[in-house]
Amino acid sequence: MRRTALNSPKPSRTTILSLSRITPGYNPRRYFDRRKHEELVASMRRRDVLQPILVRPKGDSEDIFEIVAGGRRYRAALEAFGPEGEVPVVIREMTDQEALEAAIDENDVREDASETEQADAAVRVLAACHDDRAEAAARLGWSKAKLDRRLALANLSETVKVALDERRIKVGHAELLAAVPGDKQDKALETILGSGLDVAKTRDLLMRVTQDLASACFDKTECMTCPFNSAAQRALFETHIDEGHCTNAGCFELKTQTAEMIRFEEEECAERAARASAPPASDDADDDREDDSIDGIMADPREPSIHQTEAATENGANVRAASPSARNTSSPAATTKAGVSAQSIAARTADLREAVWRTALARTLAGNPALAQSAILVAAMSGTLPQIKTDTLKARAALLVSATFPGLEYRAQIAEIRALSDEQAANVLSAIGAAYAKDATSFGHVADLARAFHVDLRTVWRVDQPFLEHYSKDELKFIARECGLVAHMGEKGFAKLLGSKKPDIIVGMLNRIGFDWAGRLPSCMTLDGQYGPPLGETACQDDTAIEKLAA
Repeated sequence: MRRTALNSPKPSRTTILSLSRITPGYNPRRYFDRRKHEELVASMRRRDVLQPILVRPKGDSEDIFEIVAGGRRYRAALEAFGPEGEVPVVIREMTDQEALEAAIDENDVREDASETEQADAAVRVLAACHDDRAEAAARLGWSKAKLDRRLALANLSETVKVALDERRIKVGHAELLAAVPGDKQDKALETILGSGLDVAKTRDLLMRVTQDLASACFDKTECMTCPFNSAAQRALFETHIDEGHCTNAGCFELKTQTAEMIRFEEEECAERAARASAPPASDDADDDREDDSIDGIMADPREPSIHQTEAATENGANVRAASPSARNTSSPAATTKAGVSAQSIAARTADLREAVWRTALARTLAGNPALAQSAILVAAMSGTLPQIKTDTLKARAALLVSATFPGLEYRAQIAEIRALSDEQAANVLSAIGAAYAKDATSFGHVADLARAFHVDLRTVWRVDQPFLEHYSKDELKFIARECGLVAHMGEKGFAKLLGSKKPDIIVGMLNRIGFDWAGRLPSCMTLDGQYGPPLGETACQDDTAIEKLAA
């Protein structure tokens, strides 16, 4: 079906105009075959112009007319008759959109129309339709699949487009090159033309230089909708490389290096925390207390322990000092035995907590350039940006910018930075933000950024064996009660487990059937000293609170 813009009757008239009164309008055609042009010029000199040129009034002028369709005839007539020559025209009042569609339509139905000409025209129509692809396809009279294919070809470099227009490469070549970043297409074209590669060999060559997404060590969520994912090309073109490959080697490398940087920093922080939070020198004291009664071991943390009560009595102190009304109520769970509390465990966990939160914030900023930019601006305006160690970024400049960047003069480095693509610049910002999270002197600043950016440690960290090995049996009991394991096992069940050697206790805590540690954040690892329950459990608690209020 042809488009309404061309089928609808429009007021028009046929007349003769001087070529001097005609100006070129939008022409989707990019390439004009010289031989055919010369043939058309010769034909006009013999037979004059046989088919009128479609024009419309230009602006408010009554004397100048703009070409809508017939650009090749106009060019040939100028050469055949000069600017004072006259040609037949059809004058029609048309809007910009109608003129655009008519120009595209005339070239679309020609046998020698170029796919890139249609691609450029499709971009213009889509912009006029405010990025509504369904509307653009309808106006063009194309299927949505054809529109998507032409828009994909619009991403070809100008050099590749000209090569396709001139038929020096085939459409299959162009479809393969459309999956390659623009700054790499010209080099690939040189290889294709210089080696005389056919479409099949070009495909094989590209397969060898793409990256297998299955082996990627970074989060591939963004890759699912990326135009450089070969899956996107497979959905568009008949000619494509195998699914599951990335054709943007630069982006793949940057993401890989960023992921590796985060992994390295995680390991470095974990080692530092492990050294700082060495386990107690001996568990002899715990073993000496293993003959305590079950009731004493499993005493409610809100009640004074046997040892507390005895000590208070021997000293003549008021036992009420150890009662619930006199305890420190700032922690989510109070003392289980003398010296074991949320605060005491948190004090011994400080280095680990800081290392884990710095890593979590670094990962968040490394994956979100907008948040990284905010962090960098705050750091710069507060005067803390220089706290980033010089070597932290300097050592990675070759990966983030270019291999030659570190050895360039400062002036050349400016040019390199200005030449970065938006994607590369975003990666650099992310790397700077991650470096600040790692190197900022004050952990308070790290904590404030983590709160502001809603970093949730529950989604990236969980209780594990190395964590539990830091603590004594009493501290393990505190953590188990706080995180709900005691309630899950029952008081007597957990007391029986606590009678084992510490390694067996830890194994038993981590592998309890029906209990999942995921999302449970002990108070000693939180920023506010409050236990963080799993997200689903939090929602249930909120629902219960709402129900109580409603009642």
